[in-house]
Amino acid sequence: MMLSPRRMTVPRTLLRSTATMTTSAPVTKVTNVANALVPEQEKARPHHVVKNGRITGFKNPYPSYRPLEPMKHIFIPLLTGKMKFPTVPDPLPIPLVKPTFLPSRDTPKLRATWLGHAAYYVEFPSGLRVLFDPVFEKSCSPFPLDLFSNKRITPAPASVADLPYVDAVVISHSHYDHLSHPTLLELQKHFPHAHYFVPLGLEKWFRSSGTTNVTEMDWWEDVNVQITVPQVDDDTSTQKPMTATFSCLPAQHTSARTPFDRDTTLWASWGVSSGGSSVFFGGDTGYRAVPGHSVDEDDYSPTHDHIPRNPQFKMIGHHKGPFDLGLIPIGAYSPRASFSPVHANPYDAVEIFLDTACKRAMGIHWGTWLLTTEPVMEPPELLRKALARREVPEEGVFDVCGLGESREF
Repeated sequence: MMLSPRRMTVPRTLLRSTATMTTSAPVTKVTNVANALVPEQEKARPHHVVKNGRITGFKNPYPSYRPLEPMKHIFIPLLTGKMKFPTVPDPLPIPLVKPTFLPSRDTPKLRATWLGHAAYYVEFPSGLRVLFDPVFEKSCSPFPLDLFSNKRITPAPASVADLPYVDAVVISHSHYDHLSHPTLLELQKHFPHAHYFVPLGLEKWFRSSGTTNVTEMDWWEDVNVQITVPQVDDDTSTQKPMTATFSCLPAQHTSARTPFDRDTTLWASWGVSSGGSSVFFGGDTGYRAVPGHSVDEDDYSPTHDHIPRNPQFKMIGHHKGPFDLGLIPIGAYSPRASFSPVHANPYDAVEIFLDTACKRAMGIHWGTWLLTTEPVMEPPELLRKALARREVPEEGVFDVCGLGESREF
């Protein structure tokens, strides 16, 4: 998990290059899975807010969540000077490498490349290429200038145009650091046949942005996907259709893009399986709502065992696991009393890793935006301690990597 100080300066379904190489557009077929397995306690859809027989919003249904108190825990401490954003080290010791992507769909192993924050590009052995929560611009805010330091502290290691193929794009929720309109427009330009998988309520936003290849899903819904790539002009063969299953799964979070649409669209984690490999994408999630305590207090000590944990992650592990790879958030957690209901810290992340039955994992949701007040390099440091506490081997099991770096699984 050690990050090398060496730094390098980096001067819709499918394949950017196939737009000119193929005789016709690729074809994506999405089929709902009948009788998808739903845990008994989730069958009543307790996360739905229903009024007059209509879904009007969504909620976190378990005691592991509590409503946020940003005025008490964030704005007043910032205004009074009791809390400050950390200084960004210069140079920042997160390696930056120019990513390398496979030149064809031949993929011996599951391969994943970190593109910053929660964005990951995953190459499946089937040939399928999936992009998770892509955000490539310099600011993750609706405003050009933001008082809360939302500009990138590390550059994007690649652009949309650098990606060789994009078959599917998976979105966890509507917040600006996970759903980007400028990035969507770039994806539409370079990959007009890519298909988008989004939580319930977000299809309308995508269609208003010009994207019609979109499937919105509720927790515990599965779809089977078949993608047929036309033959290339200089090749007489036709590739066997790629197949995959996309599963919309629970997370503990919130949603909003304006002050007026809070929790009107769903948030989710995801499972994607294809070619004999499976990925759990945590997106953005909390695990347990920790009450106010001192910065140095250990909230995983025995005196805090009474704090409820989100039971849905064990449900995911039981009904959908094991997963070959988990992409699990480890950052944006301080102050803990404010953010623990919606953001996992490294100790939470290790519990999510174990609950969801992931064989290996990579840490996401850190090192890209200055969203919260923990030191920038603290998440990987705490991850090492959290793994040691649970006697999980550090190297090669739950790791972090440099921006633009690829790992095989």
